[in-house]
Amino acid sequence: MQRFLFLLTICCLLLPYSLPLHATSVPAKPNIVFIMADDLGWADVAFHGGNAPTPVLDKLAAEGLELTHHYSAPVCSPTRTGLMTGRCWSRFGVTTPQNERALPWDTMTLPLALKTLGYETCLTGKWHLGSKPEWGPNHFGFDHSYGSLAGGVGPWDHHYKKGPFMVTWQRNEKLIEEKGHVTDLIAKEACEWLGKRKDSAPFFLYVPMTAVHLPVKEPEEWVSKVPAGLTGAVARQYAACIMHLDAAVGQIVEALEKNGQRGSTMLVFTSDNGGSTAENNGQSYPPDGYESGPLTGNNKPLRNEKGTVYEGGTRVPCVLNWPGVVKPGKHDAPVQIIDWMPTFCALVGFKPAKDLKWDGVNLWPQLVEGAPPQPRMLYTVAPGFKSRALRCDPWKLVEHGSGEKAKYELYDILADPNETKDVAAQQPDVLATMKERMRVKARADMDAVVKD
Repeated sequence: MQRFLFLLTICCLLLPYSLPLHATSVPAKPNIVFIMADDLGWADVAFHGGNAPTPVLDKLAAEGLELTHHYSAPVCSPTRTGLMTGRCWSRFGVTTPQNERALPWDTMTLPLALKTLGYETCLTGKWHLGSKPEWGPNHFGFDHSYGSLAGGVGPWDHHYKKGPFMVTWQRNEKLIEEKGHVTDLIAKEACEWLGKRKDSAPFFLYVPMTAVHLPVKEPEEWVSKVPAGLTGAVARQYAACIMHLDAAVGQIVEALEKNGQRGSTMLVFTSDNGGSTAENNGQSYPPDGYESGPLTGNNKPLRNEKGTVYEGGTRVPCVLNWPGVVKPGKHDAPVQIIDWMPTFCALVGFKPAKDLKWDGVNLWPQLVEGAPPQPRMLYTVAPGFKSRALRCDPWKLVEHGSGEKAKYELYDILADPNETKDVAAQQPDVLATMKERMRVKARADMDAVVKD
């Protein structure tokens, strides 16, 4: 008994020294910078074997925590809906890139939640949750906004697709015309906004870049830096776009360091969906001298690409970097874009007045505090509800169609992360269980559709 008490006393004395280093160093209201690339594939970054050098992102990954199983939606507007609300995009009826207003007016968005605690908020880049100025970011919690109200734009003319939303470049919901490359303009606005926050309130800066969304057309200074072994006009433009994006992230990091904000700032970098091989010089955008040919989005070794519920469409690069707080390493448990709002809100102490019915979870305990990840189901809906996926380790179910005509594929996603072997026929009991889980999840999702 005495030996037990002695050991217990020693453990209690040592306990404070065994706690994570961040326990006393996390600011009560840290700054948050969330940078989201557009259509950047799993292997488009050099730290996943990409063709283009990405030294800034490589450094952030090496010195930060890489989330190796971070999932987005298959396309852009749904991912942005999930980030802004902490909920599955299909609950809002958002499954495709869309120009109509995505969120009900009374939605408690991430920036609105942070503003209740005194945060200053800024979006510089692509909104794509409502392409009219009266549906813009300032109506949903951003103090300052700049960039494209609609989707990806021509990099030099800043025009969206032909049609009513072609003219889309704005500052604080007033349409404007500016000269310059889109990547430079977005980064410049972000850095200038950061420079004005030196001695002010905590801030949330959201930088949804338009790179590497089509059409790509880069300055010659970046094309000339592409490795010589990479051939093909579109492939070189695409690589230059990635390198340019990487440099823009570096400018934002440098601005934080210059302003003395880096130590109090949590930075997340990710992509809104997998890489694309769509035609670069299609007919949707006003002509501006774009090279013809398919984009070279690289999701290898993952299966398929943007727009699908396979891994190549939804599993994307993601890094959490916060020097002195987040230890370098890799986090291999599955997480999803809907988790960031609950995580940020928990970290800063936001307490909602009502249940926001988040589908996401607070990741902070498992990412930083050493808590074991809890088993969970990750549900994904493709454009038009044509496909769904449900990951419940070790299994992933893919559903194409619905009702009696639905077709199913089953993968052991831990043993077969590249989805090469459909084991549905060999695992009838597992298939039945996963189909029922999918049915329940899909029904709950539809029953909870948010309406204006």
